[in-house]
This record gives sequence, structure tokens and C-alpha cells, in this order.
Amino acid sequence: MDEKTLKAFRAGFQGEVVLPGDAAYETARRVWNGMIDRRPAVIARCRSTADVGRAIAFGREGSLPIAVRGGAHNVAGNATVDDGIVVDLSPMKGIEVDAGARRAFAQPGMTWADFDQATAKHGLATTGGLVSSTGIAGFTLGGGIGGLMRAPGLACDNLVGAAVVTADGRTLHASAAENPDLYWALRGGGGNFGVVTRFDFRLHPAATVVGGMTLYPATRAAAVLRYFREFTASAPDELTALFGFLTAPPAPFLPAPMQGMPAVAIVLCCSGDLAEAEQTVRGIKRWGPPAVDLIGPMPYLALQSMLDAGAPSGAHNYWKAGYLDRLDDAAIDTIVEHAARMGPGLSQVHLHQMGGAVARVPGEATAFTNRQAAFAVNVIGMWTDPAETARHVAWARGFSEALQPHTNGGVYVNFLGDEGEDRVRAAYGPETYARLAKVKAAYDPDNVFKLNQNIRPAGTPARRQ
Repeated sequence: MDEKTLKAFRAGFQGEVVLPGDAAYETARRVWNGMIDRRPAVIARCRSTADVGRAIAFGREGSLPIAVRGGAHNVAGNATVDDGIVVDLSPMKGIEVDAGARRAFAQPGMTWADFDQATAKHGLATTGGLVSSTGIAGFTLGGGIGGLMRAPGLACDNLVGAAVVTADGRTLHASAAENPDLYWALRGGGGNFGVVTRFDFRLHPAATVVGGMTLYPATRAAAVLRYFREFTASAPDELTALFGFLTAPPAPFLPAPMQGMPAVAIVLCCSGDLAEAEQTVRGIKRWGPPAVDLIGPMPYLALQSMLDAGAPSGAHNYWKAGYLDRLDDAAIDTIVEHAARMGPGLSQVHLHQMGGAVARVPGEATAFTNRQAAFAVNVIGMWTDPAETARHVAWARGFSEALQPHTNGGVYVNFLGDEGEDRVRAAYGPETYARLAKVKAAYDPDNVFKLNQNIRPAGTPARRQ
């Protein structure tokens, strides 16, 4: 890029243009996953929808690969690119809450911490991420599995409308009434179809919930997981539960002998009437009993940041994921066996309870698939020392291979790493993928937005891995 081209771009751009060598560059190019180390040619820190359009046009005119950055939490590292342009939405953090209509109109640079703080002032929320530093944009566009989901549905189920800048520079509105094919694709199809610059969310009462976690020594993992299976099988929609394997942190609320040791946790969010919620979680609090019981009434805002320390920015991450249609004894035995090989540190295994409102949305209503699965599984290799990379990657892969016979073959795209086109096709299944490919061909026929879990436009040849 010559100086004249850059000067012309800067002249029409309201935000900040960051180049290699600039003081802000090293910080601006970093993403959440420390395994990703890429060096963009240009980082365009957008302030407006017009800036987004200009950045896309600049990238296309210069034949630069285009990455789109929201919260930069994506494990595959798709928010950045070598020698291309990053359309950085992180400065766009505006939000308007209409409490009477129970709507929030939010810009794509917001994290769930930003969003929840704004809606909590009105006692409202929508389904958000497990970690509050996650961006609202990628999370929602990939589906949005979170703590409230079994009552109001996934984040994408609560997306009422969106403003989208397409590859050719148009700004479109997508909703059930306007561009309904695009609206369908945005709810689960990821960032394949354009850059969303405004999200219109449906909100729900959630000032206080009954939530938190119980902890048990890992020696009891099989028994606790079998109880978790029974407990969740009859749980009301208001309760969403997660089962986790982890290393107990050196926290003062833990008994000293448990700190730094392998542990299992049950994490709960129970919304609705507080008295009924406390009755619902009574079984979890009494069974065992747990070594640590941290479940009780709390602000939803507090629950949403409770697990942040377990997902620090800059740690190296390698994930393998899938869905379980049932959690039978054989699957439990496999999970417990391989979780025991995790080793001390930041690595974790999560089983997210599905069902409830998620399963009642017709499969063809959105691009999100696997609504009938019982659990979403995420094997999270996480470490800080690059010298340990091979060990953690081998553990996650071995776990995934052993669990494969128990899964349904699908995968939640927000948990999917860089695993190739065949895995993306498996994530959606043939019918949904084919429909997505047609929408892609209509809105991004040149596959400008390909740095994602990519849907190739219909009519273009597939690349088999």
C-alpha cells in the first residue's frame, strides 16, 4: 500500500487507522487466544457503520483479506489475519435499552460485560456468554449457548433484527419482515454474510437469579456426573446447568486440601420466581453433600462474571467439541477417564445442558442446528507456557477421538477451531449448509467474508480436507 492510498483512506475514515510500527499496533493486533499470533497490514478501528463500509471497500480495492473483530474471543483466531485488514468493531460500544418494550439496540463492539451492565439497570437481560469478556456479536451470530437459554432460548433466538453491511457496501436491515433469508442465516450462520453493526435483542426479566456452583473432589466425578444426568433430566426450563472438570483454584472459599487439586463442578442459573428457583436447586445443594456450595440468590450480573478468572486473555487455547444426544454410562465413563488425564492448570471440560426452549424452536426456523441434543461438550485445552503446547493439544485430540462414538457428529460453531471445511459442513448438516450456501451466494458471492467458519457460496467448488 502506498502512502497516497493510505492517506485517501484516512481522510474518509472517522476512526483510528493502526499500522505496523504504530504505538498501538502490538496491543491492537492481539486476540484472546494466545496461540494466535498474526500481523495485519492495517487495523481499521471503526466508529460508525460508515467506517465499516469504508474499511470493507478499502480491503476489497487493495485485494486484502478481510478479518472482522468484535470481542476477539473466537478460539480459531478469525478476528485477525496476516497481511490483511482487520475491520475492528471494538470501539463501537453504543447501546439503547427500551425497558418498556423489553428491547436492546446494541453495537457490535460490546462484550457481554458491557451489555449486561446496561440492561441490569432495568432488571433485564438476554442469553449471554459464559465469560463476560466474550463479544456479543460472534457469540450471537454463532447461536449463543448461555446460562439463561433454556427459558428464553439462545442468543440468536432473541435476535429480533440486525443492521448489516454487506460485501458490496450496502447497509441492509434483516428481520422476519425484511430480508428474511438473511435474518434466518444470521441466527447461527456466523459472520459469513456481512458485518452486523446493530443488534436488536429481545430482553427478559432477570435482575436476580438463583445461581452459582457446587464443587466436589474429582475422585467423585463419575457419581456426581450420573447424579447431574438425573437431575437435569427433570429440570424445569428456568434452570440451565453446566457440568465442569477443572483444577480447583487457590481461592479462600475453598478448603485448603482442595486447592490446586482436580475437581468437578456443577454451575447453575435458575431464573423466574426466586422461591421456586430455590426449591428447584435444593437437590444439587443437598446431594453428596458438595465440598463447596456457592449456590444462592445473586444478581444475574454477578453470575455472568463468576467464571471469568478461568478464561484469562492471552492464555493458549485448543478446543475440541461435539454434541451428545444422550449421556449414557459408557459416555460418562469415557468422559471421566479422559478428564482425569487433563493435568493441573487452566484446562477444563464443559458439558452444557441443552433442551427447554432451545429444543422447542423448529429446526428450520434458524441456521442453528442440533437443537435436540441433550448436551454440548467442550474439551478446553488451556495453558500459558508455549512449551506445553504439544501435551495439551494431544490431550484434547485424544479426548475427542475417544468421545466420538458417543457424539452425534455435529459441533457448535462457536466452539469450533480451525478444523477445515468438512467439519463446518458437519456442524450444520447437509440441508442447513446447502441453504446457507444459497444465502451466501446472494449476499457475498465472492466470499469476501471467509475468515470465519466459512460457508462457501453455492456454485463454488468445495475444498475437501
